[in-house]
Amino acid sequence: MRVIFAGTPEFAQVALAQLQAAGHTIVLALTQPDRPAGRGMKLQASPVKHYALIHGIPVAQPRSLRLDGKYPEDAAAAQALLQAAQADVMVVVAYGLILPQWVLDVPRHGCLNIHASLLPRWRGAAPIHRAIEAGDTQTGVAIMQMDAGLDTGDMLLVQSLPIASTDTTGSLHDKLADLGGKMVVQALAQLDTLVPVPQPTEGITYAHKIEKREAAIDWTQSADSIVRRIHAFNPFPGAATLLAGESLKVWAASVSDAPPPAGAVYGSIVALATDHIAVAAMNSIVNIAQVQRPGGKRLAVADFLRGCDVQPGMVFESAHDVPEAH
Repeated sequence: MRVIFAGTPEFAQVALAQLQAAGHTIVLALTQPDRPAGRGMKLQASPVKHYALIHGIPVAQPRSLRLDGKYPEDAAAAQALLQAAQADVMVVVAYGLILPQWVLDVPRHGCLNIHASLLPRWRGAAPIHRAIEAGDTQTGVAIMQMDAGLDTGDMLLVQSLPIASTDTTGSLHDKLADLGGKMVVQALAQLDTLVPVPQPTEGITYAHKIEKREAAIDWTQSADSIVRRIHAFNPFPGAATLLAGESLKVWAASVSDAPPPAGAVYGSIVALATDHIAVAAMNSIVNIAQVQRPGGKRLAVADFLRGCDVQPGMVFESAHDVPEAH
């Protein structure tokens, strides 16, 4: 098939590679404009753009696709490209721009979207983060025929995937990206026979975009909730806390079976072990296993403790408005 691909991050690039490997002709790749990133804030191309350039796929980076929006010249140029591409279908994966109706109408078979959740649960921008944060035990991928709504289109394929207690957004992202790529290849192969199924009207939830301010660990919460947030915010934005006035990112943790000592202050260190720091939370203990100091690299707790004077009784505090640990 002649495919227009619209996507930006690594999650999308995985699907693009699988579509090309399956023999489809990628006639155009739409992706977000280059953005400043890294310590030097130099302009960086998206993973989709990197892949497309290496494989000789034409790339377009409109700032908007709205013909009546802020950048009508970008939208008009994109419209000309899309119409000239004579595509059979458009595959959209974490693109980052709203698609007006005119875009949905261009390809012969419309636009298919890979969404990393079991719709209608976790419509929106951050379904992987929110599923882990909420303590969901399963998630999955939906291949959806796009309409003008926010992740509201009829579903062509759905496949579930268990969420392990040790999964982070990073690990689950990789599993779902691979699954999504395989499923969209399957959907294109069966496009003439698949029957679109409307999404259920019950169980709708929204996965709102992750904000950096959410990363501050609140030690008055339950240990389960804290550990879920640590996993959900790995690798972005990283769960943050303060110890002796210094910002720390916490990258790995687990819930202890032991209750906190009577009278223990929330956030206080109740024990030190070779592989973890035991911290009191609302109803249990959080065992911190991996941390990162500002400007440093991720460290196992054993390595961190060798370089810091950390003692039982010290208290982790909320890290609102603290510098990032890069």
